[in-house]
Amino acid sequence: MTGLPVTYHSGYSIAMPANHPFPMAKFHRLRAHHDATGLTAHLAFHQPDPIAWPDVQRVHSPAYAQAFRDGTTDQRAQRRTGFQWSPELVERTRLEVGGTLLALRLAVTHGLACNAAGGTHHAHAEFGSGYCLLNDLAIAAATVLDDGLARRILMVDLDVHQGDGTAAIFAHDPRVFTFSMHARDNFPARKQASDRDVPLARHVDDDGFMATLADELVALLERLQPDLVIYDAGVDVHYADRLGHLALTDRGLARRDRYVIETCRDRGIATAGVIGGGYDHDLDALAARHAILHREAAGVWFGTSVLD
Repeated sequence: MTGLPVTYHSGYSIAMPANHPFPMAKFHRLRAHHDATGLTAHLAFHQPDPIAWPDVQRVHSPAYAQAFRDGTTDQRAQRRTGFQWSPELVERTRLEVGGTLLALRLAVTHGLACNAAGGTHHAHAEFGSGYCLLNDLAIAAATVLDDGLARRILMVDLDVHQGDGTAAIFAHDPRVFTFSMHARDNFPARKQASDRDVPLARHVDDDGFMATLADELVALLERLQPDLVIYDAGVDVHYADRLGHLALTDRGLARRDRYVIETCRDRGIATAGVIGGGYDHDLDALAARHAILHREAAGVWFGTSVLD
């Protein structure tokens, strides 16, 4: 394979009501950014299939999966997710989850892969929440574990929000260790207990973030010895993000992503990255932030910097 494996589908972005707060078009903009900057030359794109419903039910309750599939989720539950149900939304969500599963399979085979979406860590077994309808991280992890492609998984969730849904889903599954390093005073108001939570004070900057991460990640890798890491590289830790409380810069995002991927890969651990959360009315600026994950992962893939 000549380029970094990245999963993407044009169906990741669908039409949304005007002024909807979730930046659904960012996935299309991210793919366009890769073309415009020349990063595409360093990537090998793979098109996922929608996740199969039996795989969804590995972590979600049959009742919730059926209600989401059929559009019978009540209005209160839909408001909790931030989305109004539609068949297009169901298909789009299944594609995103399928993209994360494919990225995990590619990572197991090739050592490193990314999804150009993913990170829906607020979805719980029996309900969606916070723009998360199905938990792609949990579904994909459970599927590769059940299929025998991995024995122990470490979730490295560096989104600004705690990965509460993922923590709750795997609370009693020793095959998955959930590590969430997030802004303390941010959504969700009611946190779950990850296997390792590191809440950060407001306005933590690049150096503060990296010092804490360096203390945590190596110790976890050495203690757990995972054979697969799933990395949620949310860019809502950026100082300009409208829903984040931290203060990382573009350079800080790059340092973070390169550090996580190199640290895992230097230990021979298969690593799959998803783009996670990011919220900005300037979609081009947001796409550029999300592209940092793929640029830094491609740098690790080729053993050199790309587009510097």
